[in-house]
Amino acid sequence: MIFRRLENQLLTTLSRSATVVLTGPRQIGKTTIALQMAEHIPALYLDLEDEQDRQKVAEIKAFQQQNRGKLMILDEVQRVPEIFASIRGIIDKERRSGNRNGLFLFLGSASLELLKQSSESLAGRISYLELHPVDVLEFAADSTDALHQLWLRGGFPESLLSTSDSSSLSWRKDFIRSYLERDIPQLGPRIPAETLNRFWTMLAHLQGTTLNHSQLARNLDISSPTVHSYLDLLVDLLLVRRLQPWISNEGKRLVKSPKVYIRDSGIAHALVNIVDYSTLVSHPIAGGSWEGFVIENIFSILPHHIRPYYYRSQAGAELDLILEISNREKWAIEIKRSSVPTIGKGFHIAADDIKATRRYVVYAGQDTFSVGKGVMAISLREMMEEVMKEG
Repeated sequence: MIFRRLENQLLTTLSRSATVVLTGPRQIGKTTIALQMAEHIPALYLDLEDEQDRQKVAEIKAFQQQNRGKLMILDEVQRVPEIFASIRGIIDKERRSGNRNGLFLFLGSASLELLKQSSESLAGRISYLELHPVDVLEFAADSTDALHQLWLRGGFPESLLSTSDSSSLSWRKDFIRSYLERDIPQLGPRIPAETLNRFWTMLAHLQGTTLNHSQLARNLDISSPTVHSYLDLLVDLLLVRRLQPWISNEGKRLVKSPKVYIRDSGIAHALVNIVDYSTLVSHPIAGGSWEGFVIENIFSILPHHIRPYYYRSQAGAELDLILEISNREKWAIEIKRSSVPTIGKGFHIAADDIKATRRYVVYAGQDTFSVGKGVMAISLREMMEEVMKEG
Protein backbone atom coordinates (compact mmCIF):
# COMPACT_ATOMS: atom_id res chain seq x y z
CA MET A 1 0.00 0.00 0.00
CA ILE A 2 1.44 3.38 -0.97
CA PHE A 3 2.32 5.89 1.76
CA ARG A 4 2.52 3.16 4.43
CA ARG A 5 5.93 4.45 5.53
CA LEU A 6 4.65 7.99 6.06
CA GLU A 7 1.48 6.72 7.76
CA ASN A 8 3.66 5.06 10.41
CA GLN A 9 5.74 8.23 10.72
CA LEU A 10 2.59 10.29 11.11
CA LEU A 11 1.26 8.05 13.89
CA THR A 12 4.62 8.28 15.69
CA THR A 13 4.68 12.08 15.42
CA LEU A 14 1.11 12.37 16.73
CA SER A 15 2.10 10.25 19.73
CA ARG A 16 4.59 12.91 20.82
CA SER A 17 3.00 16.15 19.58
CA ALA A 18 -0.31 17.85 20.30
CA THR A 19 -0.72 19.01 16.71
CA VAL A 20 0.78 17.86 13.42
CA VAL A 21 0.67 19.70 10.10
CA LEU A 22 0.81 17.47 7.02
CA THR A 23 1.58 19.57 3.95
CA GLY A 24 1.75 18.68 0.27
CA PRO A 25 0.30 19.84 -3.04
CA ARG A 26 -3.34 19.21 -3.86
CA GLN A 27 -4.32 15.64 -4.78
CA ILE A 28 -1.03 14.21 -3.57
CA GLY A 29 -2.83 11.93 -1.11
CA LYS A 30 -2.97 13.87 2.18
CA THR A 31 -6.63 13.05 2.79
CA THR A 32 -6.10 9.42 1.79
CA ILE A 33 -3.26 8.89 4.24
CA ALA A 34 -5.13 10.70 7.02
CA LEU A 35 -8.20 8.51 6.53
CA GLN A 36 -6.05 5.36 6.32
CA MET A 37 -4.49 6.30 9.64
CA ALA A 38 -7.89 7.15 11.15
CA GLU A 39 -8.91 3.50 10.68
CA HIS A 40 -6.55 2.65 13.56
CA ILE A 41 -7.48 5.39 16.05
CA PRO A 42 -10.62 7.37 17.02
CA ALA A 43 -10.74 10.33 14.65
CA LEU A 44 -13.05 12.90 13.10
CA TYR A 45 -12.45 14.32 9.60
CA LEU A 46 -13.62 17.78 8.49
CA ASP A 47 -13.06 19.39 5.08
CA LEU A 48 -12.88 23.14 5.65
CA GLU A 49 -13.61 23.86 2.00
CA ASP A 50 -17.10 22.50 2.73
CA GLU A 51 -19.53 25.09 4.13
CA GLN A 52 -21.20 22.66 6.54
CA ASP A 53 -17.87 21.56 7.99
CA ARG A 54 -16.76 25.18 8.37
CA GLN A 55 -19.91 25.85 10.38
CA LYS A 56 -19.04 22.95 12.69
CA VAL A 57 -15.74 24.59 13.66
CA ALA A 58 -17.17 28.11 14.00
CA GLU A 59 -17.30 27.32 17.72
CA ILE A 60 -14.27 25.05 17.75
CA LYS A 61 -13.97 24.83 21.55
CA ALA A 62 -17.50 23.53 21.99
CA PHE A 63 -17.20 21.20 19.02
CA GLN A 64 -13.96 19.73 20.34
CA GLN A 65 -15.52 19.16 23.77
CA GLN A 66 -18.37 17.24 22.14
CA ASN A 67 -15.82 15.03 20.37
CA ARG A 68 -13.20 14.87 23.10
CA GLY A 69 -10.95 11.84 22.83
CA LYS A 70 -10.90 11.88 19.04
CA LEU A 71 -8.12 13.11 16.79
CA MET A 72 -9.59 16.07 14.91
CA ILE A 73 -8.44 16.08 11.26
CA LEU A 74 -8.93 19.48 9.62
CA ASP A 75 -8.38 19.48 5.85
CA GLU A 76 -7.37 22.72 4.06
CA VAL A 77 -7.07 24.39 7.46
CA GLN A 78 -5.48 27.51 5.95
CA ARG A 79 -8.98 28.46 4.75
CA VAL A 80 -10.01 29.21 8.34
CA PRO A 81 -6.96 30.86 9.97
CA GLU A 82 -9.04 32.43 12.75
CA ILE A 83 -9.42 29.08 14.54
CA PHE A 84 -5.71 28.80 15.41
CA ALA A 85 -5.93 31.03 18.48
CA SER A 86 -8.84 28.97 19.83
CA ILE A 87 -6.97 25.73 19.13
CA ARG A 88 -4.08 27.00 21.24
CA GLY A 89 -6.47 27.37 24.17
CA ILE A 90 -7.83 23.87 23.59
CA ILE A 91 -4.34 22.36 23.57
CA ASP A 92 -3.33 24.15 26.77
CA LYS A 93 -6.52 23.05 28.52
CA GLU A 94 -6.02 19.42 27.43
CA ARG A 95 -2.41 19.53 28.63
CA ARG A 96 -3.56 20.63 32.09
CA SER A 97 -5.80 17.56 32.10
CA GLY A 98 -2.86 15.33 31.20
CA ASN A 99 -3.97 14.82 27.59
CA ARG A 100 -0.93 16.21 25.80
CA ASN A 101 -0.61 14.65 22.36
CA GLY A 102 -2.53 13.56 19.27
CA LEU A 103 -5.21 16.24 19.43
CA PHE A 104 -5.20 17.80 15.95
CA LEU A 105 -4.00 16.90 12.46
CA PHE A 106 -3.98 19.77 9.97
CA LEU A 107 -3.84 19.10 6.22
CA GLY A 108 -2.84 21.92 3.88
CA SER A 109 -1.61 22.48 0.34
CA ALA A 110 0.10 25.86 0.69
CA SER A 111 3.22 25.36 2.73
CA LEU A 112 4.45 28.84 3.55
CA GLU A 113 1.01 30.26 4.22
CA LEU A 114 0.06 27.36 6.45
CA LEU A 115 3.33 27.45 8.38
CA LYS A 116 3.01 31.17 9.07
CA GLN A 117 -0.59 30.95 10.22
CA SER A 118 -0.05 27.96 12.49
CA SER A 119 3.37 28.66 13.96
CA GLU A 120 2.54 32.17 15.17
CA SER A 121 -0.09 30.97 17.65
CA LEU A 122 0.96 27.34 18.16
CA ALA A 123 4.71 27.66 18.71
CA GLY A 124 5.94 24.75 20.82
CA ARG A 125 2.72 22.82 20.29
CA ILE A 126 3.11 21.70 16.67
CA SER A 127 5.16 19.43 14.40
CA TYR A 128 5.43 19.45 10.61
CA LEU A 129 5.55 16.70 8.00
CA GLU A 130 5.52 16.92 4.22
CA LEU A 131 3.84 14.30 2.04
CA HIS A 132 5.95 13.79 -1.08
CA PRO A 133 4.76 12.04 -4.24
CA VAL A 134 4.97 8.24 -4.35
CA ASP A 135 8.66 7.33 -4.48
CA VAL A 136 10.80 4.51 -5.83
CA LEU A 137 10.89 2.58 -2.55
CA GLU A 138 7.09 2.51 -2.42
CA PHE A 139 6.41 1.64 -6.04
CA ALA A 140 9.43 0.60 -8.07
CA ALA A 141 12.01 -0.92 -5.75
CA ASP A 142 12.79 -3.99 -7.88
CA SER A 143 11.17 -3.39 -11.27
CA THR A 144 12.67 -1.45 -14.18
CA ASP A 145 9.27 -1.18 -15.88
CA ALA A 146 7.76 0.26 -12.69
CA LEU A 147 10.66 2.71 -12.42
CA HIS A 148 10.01 3.90 -15.98
CA GLN A 149 6.29 4.25 -15.23
CA LEU A 150 6.98 6.27 -12.07
CA TRP A 151 9.43 8.56 -13.88
CA LEU A 152 7.07 9.12 -16.82
CA ARG A 153 3.82 9.60 -14.89
CA GLY A 154 5.18 11.08 -11.66
CA GLY A 155 4.15 10.26 -8.12
CA PHE A 156 0.63 11.70 -7.82
CA PRO A 157 -1.36 8.52 -7.08
CA GLU A 158 -4.17 9.03 -9.61
CA SER A 159 -1.69 9.78 -12.37
CA LEU A 160 0.65 6.94 -11.47
CA LEU A 161 -2.09 4.31 -11.16
CA SER A 162 -4.08 5.32 -14.25
CA THR A 163 -5.10 2.56 -16.63
CA SER A 164 -2.98 3.97 -19.48
CA ASP A 165 -0.35 6.58 -20.25
CA SER A 166 -2.92 8.66 -22.11
CA SER A 167 -5.38 8.69 -19.21
CA SER A 168 -2.52 9.56 -16.86
CA LEU A 169 -1.54 12.48 -19.07
CA SER A 170 -5.15 13.68 -19.18
CA TRP A 171 -5.30 13.63 -15.37
CA ARG A 172 -2.10 15.68 -15.11
CA LYS A 173 -3.28 18.24 -17.65
CA ASP A 174 -6.53 18.61 -15.69
CA PHE A 175 -4.45 19.01 -12.52
CA ILE A 176 -2.43 21.83 -14.10
CA ARG A 177 -5.58 23.52 -15.39
CA SER A 178 -7.23 23.28 -11.97
CA TYR A 179 -4.30 24.97 -10.27
CA LEU A 180 -4.18 27.75 -12.85
CA GLU A 181 -7.91 28.44 -13.04
CA ARG A 182 -9.16 27.61 -9.53
CA ASP A 183 -6.61 26.99 -6.79
CA ILE A 184 -4.17 29.85 -7.37
CA PRO A 185 -6.91 32.50 -7.81
CA GLN A 186 -8.45 31.31 -4.52
CA LEU A 187 -5.17 32.05 -2.76
CA GLY A 188 -5.39 35.70 -3.75
CA PRO A 189 -2.73 36.39 -6.41
CA ARG A 190 -4.20 38.05 -9.48
CA ILE A 191 -2.10 36.29 -12.11
CA PRO A 192 -3.29 35.69 -15.67
CA ALA A 193 -3.65 31.92 -16.03
CA GLU A 194 -2.18 31.96 -19.54
CA THR A 195 0.94 33.84 -18.41
CA LEU A 196 1.52 31.56 -15.43
CA ASN A 197 1.01 28.50 -17.65
CA ARG A 198 3.69 29.76 -20.04
CA PHE A 199 6.03 30.42 -17.11
CA TRP A 200 5.42 26.96 -15.63
CA THR A 201 6.02 25.39 -19.06
CA MET A 202 9.27 27.31 -19.50
CA LEU A 203 10.46 25.96 -16.15
CA ALA A 204 9.75 22.43 -17.40
CA HIS A 205 11.89 23.05 -20.49
CA LEU A 206 14.64 24.43 -18.22
CA GLN A 207 14.46 21.57 -15.70
CA GLY A 208 17.56 21.50 -13.51
CA THR A 209 19.09 24.77 -14.68
CA THR A 210 19.94 28.03 -12.97
CA LEU A 211 17.37 30.52 -14.20
CA ASN A 212 18.14 33.67 -16.12
CA HIS A 213 15.37 35.81 -14.67
CA SER A 214 15.93 38.68 -17.08
CA GLN A 215 15.66 36.39 -20.11
CA LEU A 216 12.49 34.79 -18.76
CA ALA A 217 11.02 38.22 -18.10
CA ARG A 218 11.70 39.27 -21.69
CA ASN A 219 10.21 36.08 -23.08
CA LEU A 220 7.03 36.54 -21.04
CA ASP A 221 6.90 40.34 -21.44
CA ILE A 222 6.83 40.83 -17.67
CA SER A 223 9.27 42.36 -15.18
CA SER A 224 12.09 40.48 -13.50
CA PRO A 225 10.51 41.02 -10.03
CA THR A 226 7.32 39.43 -11.40
CA VAL A 227 9.34 36.38 -12.48
CA HIS A 228 10.63 36.13 -8.91
CA SER A 229 7.09 36.39 -7.50
CA TYR A 230 5.77 33.68 -9.86
CA LEU A 231 8.62 31.40 -8.87
CA ASP A 232 8.06 32.08 -5.17
CA LEU A 233 4.38 31.17 -5.59
CA LEU A 234 5.11 27.82 -7.25
CA VAL A 235 7.73 27.03 -4.61
CA ASP A 236 5.29 27.86 -1.81
CA LEU A 237 2.68 25.58 -3.41
CA LEU A 238 5.24 22.73 -3.32
CA LEU A 239 5.20 22.46 -7.11
CA VAL A 240 8.73 23.76 -7.79
CA ARG A 241 11.97 23.24 -5.86
CA ARG A 242 14.96 25.56 -5.55
CA LEU A 243 18.18 23.66 -4.83
CA GLN A 244 20.65 26.01 -3.19
CA PRO A 245 24.33 26.18 -4.23
CA TRP A 246 27.24 25.13 -2.06
CA ILE A 247 29.09 28.28 -1.02
CA SER A 248 32.75 27.90 -0.17
CA ASN A 249 34.85 30.22 1.97
CA GLU A 250 37.98 29.37 0.04
CA GLY A 251 37.73 32.17 -2.52
CA LYS A 252 36.73 29.97 -5.45
CA ARG A 253 34.51 31.52 -8.11
CA LEU A 254 31.26 29.57 -7.73
CA VAL A 255 27.83 29.82 -9.28
CA LYS A 256 25.60 31.28 -6.56
CA SER A 257 22.13 31.04 -8.09
CA PRO A 258 19.83 28.15 -7.10
CA LYS A 259 18.90 25.42 -9.55
CA VAL A 260 15.18 25.04 -10.24
CA TYR A 261 13.15 21.86 -10.76
CA ILE A 262 9.51 21.03 -11.36
CA ARG A 263 9.17 18.76 -8.34
CA ASP A 264 6.99 16.04 -9.88
CA SER A 265 8.41 14.53 -13.08
CA GLY A 266 4.93 13.67 -14.39
CA ILE A 267 3.80 17.29 -14.12
CA ALA A 268 6.96 18.42 -15.93
CA HIS A 269 6.25 15.92 -18.72
CA ALA A 270 2.62 17.02 -19.03
CA LEU A 271 3.68 20.66 -19.36
CA VAL A 272 5.81 19.79 -22.41
CA ASN A 273 3.29 17.21 -23.71
CA ILE A 274 5.36 14.04 -23.33
CA VAL A 275 2.89 11.19 -23.85
CA ASP A 276 4.84 7.97 -23.36
CA TYR A 277 8.22 6.55 -22.34
CA SER A 278 9.66 6.36 -25.85
CA THR A 279 8.90 10.06 -26.34
CA LEU A 280 10.43 10.87 -22.96
CA VAL A 281 13.82 9.23 -23.51
CA SER A 282 14.30 11.04 -26.84
CA HIS A 283 13.10 14.43 -25.60
CA PRO A 284 15.59 17.29 -24.92
CA ILE A 285 14.51 17.50 -21.27
CA ALA A 286 15.18 13.79 -20.58
CA GLY A 287 18.50 14.42 -18.82
CA GLY A 288 17.21 17.25 -16.67
CA SER A 289 14.01 15.34 -15.95
CA TRP A 290 15.90 12.26 -14.74
CA GLU A 291 18.12 14.47 -12.57
CA GLY A 292 15.09 16.11 -10.99
CA PHE A 293 13.37 12.74 -10.53
CA VAL A 294 16.38 11.33 -8.68
CA ILE A 295 16.74 14.43 -6.50
CA GLU A 296 13.05 14.46 -5.53
CA ASN A 297 13.14 10.78 -4.60
CA ILE A 298 16.15 11.40 -2.37
CA PHE A 299 14.43 14.43 -0.83
CA SER A 300 11.37 12.29 -0.03
CA ILE A 301 13.37 10.30 2.54
CA LEU A 302 16.00 12.88 3.51
CA PRO A 303 16.52 13.12 7.29
CA HIS A 304 16.03 16.63 8.64
CA HIS A 305 19.65 17.09 9.74
CA ILE A 306 21.10 16.44 6.25
CA ARG A 307 21.53 19.59 4.18
CA PRO A 308 21.39 19.32 0.36
CA TYR A 309 23.20 21.54 -2.16
CA TYR A 310 24.61 21.48 -5.66
CA TYR A 311 28.08 22.68 -6.69
CA ARG A 312 29.26 24.47 -9.79
CA SER A 313 32.40 26.53 -10.27
CA GLN A 314 32.95 29.12 -12.96
CA ALA A 315 35.69 26.81 -14.27
CA GLY A 316 33.21 23.98 -14.88
CA ALA A 317 33.65 21.70 -11.87
CA GLU A 318 30.20 20.44 -10.92
CA LEU A 319 28.26 18.15 -8.56
CA ASP A 320 24.58 17.50 -9.19
CA LEU A 321 23.94 16.95 -5.48
CA ILE A 322 25.85 17.35 -2.25
CA LEU A 323 24.52 15.80 0.93
CA GLU A 324 26.12 17.40 3.97
CA ILE A 325 25.67 14.73 6.62
CA SER A 326 27.74 16.66 9.17
CA ASN A 327 30.60 19.15 9.22
CA ARG A 328 32.98 16.28 8.62
CA GLU A 329 30.94 14.09 6.27
CA LYS A 330 29.80 15.14 2.80
CA TRP A 331 28.61 12.97 -0.08
CA ALA A 332 29.27 13.98 -3.68
CA ILE A 333 26.60 12.67 -6.07
CA GLU A 334 26.53 12.66 -9.87
CA ILE A 335 23.28 11.73 -11.64
CA LYS A 336 23.40 9.90 -14.98
CA ARG A 337 20.58 8.43 -17.05
CA SER A 338 22.98 6.11 -18.88
CA SER A 339 23.13 2.43 -17.93
CA VAL A 340 26.91 2.66 -18.34
CA PRO A 341 27.80 5.82 -16.41
CA THR A 342 31.08 7.65 -16.91
CA ILE A 343 32.52 10.34 -14.65
CA GLY A 344 34.25 13.46 -15.96
CA LYS A 345 37.17 15.37 -14.53
CA GLY A 346 34.88 18.13 -13.26
CA PHE A 347 33.21 15.75 -10.82
CA HIS A 348 36.50 14.76 -9.21
CA ILE A 349 37.68 18.37 -8.95
CA ALA A 350 34.41 19.40 -7.30
CA ALA A 351 34.43 16.41 -4.95
CA ASP A 352 37.97 17.31 -3.90
CA ASP A 353 36.91 20.95 -3.40
CA ILE A 354 34.22 20.02 -0.88
CA LYS A 355 36.38 17.28 0.66
CA ALA A 356 33.78 14.61 -0.08
CA THR A 357 33.92 11.54 2.17
CA ARG A 358 31.83 9.44 -0.26
CA ARG A 359 31.42 9.66 -4.02
CA TYR A 360 28.48 8.19 -5.94
CA VAL A 361 26.98 8.18 -9.39
CA VAL A 362 23.26 7.38 -9.38
CA TYR A 363 22.38 5.75 -12.69
CA ALA A 364 19.44 3.99 -14.33
CA GLY A 365 20.64 0.42 -13.71
CA GLN A 366 20.18 -1.94 -10.75
CA ASP A 367 23.73 -3.11 -9.92
CA THR A 368 26.34 -1.51 -7.68
CA PHE A 369 29.93 -1.35 -8.90
CA SER A 370 33.04 0.80 -8.82
CA VAL A 371 33.73 3.20 -11.69
CA GLY A 372 37.21 4.00 -10.35
CA LYS A 373 38.84 6.67 -8.20
CA GLY A 374 36.65 5.91 -5.21
CA VAL A 375 33.33 6.42 -7.05
CA MET A 376 30.53 3.86 -6.74
CA ALA A 377 27.78 3.50 -9.35
CA ILE A 378 24.55 2.83 -7.52
CA SER A 379 20.84 2.49 -8.29
CA LEU A 380 18.38 5.12 -7.08
CA ARG A 381 16.79 2.58 -4.73
CA GLU A 382 20.11 1.71 -3.09
CA MET A 383 21.08 5.38 -2.89
CA MET A 384 17.88 6.11 -1.00
CA GLU A 385 18.53 3.20 1.33
CA GLU A 386 22.04 4.50 2.06
CA VAL A 387 20.64 7.94 2.88
CA MET A 388 17.98 6.47 5.18
CA LYS A 389 20.71 4.79 7.24
CA GLU A 390 21.86 8.26 8.25
CA GLY A 391 18.44 9.14 9.73
